[in-house]
Amino acid sequence: MSIAERPVEDKMSKPGSDWRGRLLDRAPFLVACLMLALIVGIYGSLQSGVFSLDELNLDTAAAMTLMLAATGQTIVLLRGGIDLSIGGMISLGTVIAATRFTDDPATVALWVLVILGLGLVIGALNGLLISLLKLQPFLVTLATWSILNGAAMMILPTDGGSVPGWWVGFASAQLLGLTSPVWMLLALLVFWAWFRATRVGIAIQATGSNEKSAFLSGVSITRVNVVTYGLSGLFAAGAALYLTTQTGAGSPTIGKDYILPSVAAAVIGGVSLFGGRGHLAGTLIGAFVLTLIGNLVFVMHVSSYWQPVASGVILLLSVLASSVAEKAARGRVQ
Repeated sequence: MSIAERPVEDKMSKPGSDWRGRLLDRAPFLVACLMLALIVGIYGSLQSGVFSLDELNLDTAAAMTLMLAATGQTIVLLRGGIDLSIGGMISLGTVIAATRFTDDPATVALWVLVILGLGLVIGALNGLLISLLKLQPFLVTLATWSILNGAAMMILPTDGGSVPGWWVGFASAQLLGLTSPVWMLLALLVFWAWFRATRVGIAIQATGSNEKSAFLSGVSITRVNVVTYGLSGLFAAGAALYLTTQTGAGSPTIGKDYILPSVAAAVIGGVSLFGGRGHLAGTLIGAFVLTLIGNLVFVMHVSSYWQPVASGVILLLSVLASSVAEKAARGRVQ
């Protein structure tokens, strides 16, 4: 067996290199945890009640739309792609809900299924176009974003419409002292623990790491792309539905506010832009970081213009940590 054919573990001959390698691999996630702890610490020193259950409920409710959108984006990034169309899907989902929901729960349930189904189908079509036409994910999803945005504008040209009061009340419903968003957060973690152990989850990560090797191992690249982007569209639709519980209305342009932040949340949490490496827990921490920056800027009584500045600095630090981990991983393999 040649050196090139030996397992990666065999090439790491230096004593202690194992734990250093694992530490470097986790560096982006550890940096995200450190950032969150630092922000929460500063926030807690300036505002009372930060370390309470009520604050957890409020902050999770504020971050949940981004968390849902970023969950789908994480799956796509693990594949080595990007999904801009989530912006259009979020906008379209909110305007459909705001114009079609009534006080009848059965009608609402039907339209919830329609919105989720649209997200799944449109996302799957993105994956199919990327595979069959050999097009760049950026261009395909950019075009889909434009189409969905146009459809949203035709349904509801300006912000408006409404959803039933009981639907808005969903976000504040409590069980055992925890609101619905906190339970949704726990559900996302349970989903991820299950998903990453499934054959399709393993195939997505393997394809993102090395598409050629995955293909030679019998993985269907087309199926991986369809499932990847289908799930991204589904989570974007879920984000749209949750967003209407916060706003009580629809907006044909609001989805654009979640495209880049969904990528930023994943990158801050240690998901590699090159595919194959990352974990949803990091993405959720990244979403909390981006959300709490706004709170911190508010309690510090400084201009809101500092929020994007702080977000940009944090993103740069996260990219730097990710780059160090990538280079270290390549060095160990070589």
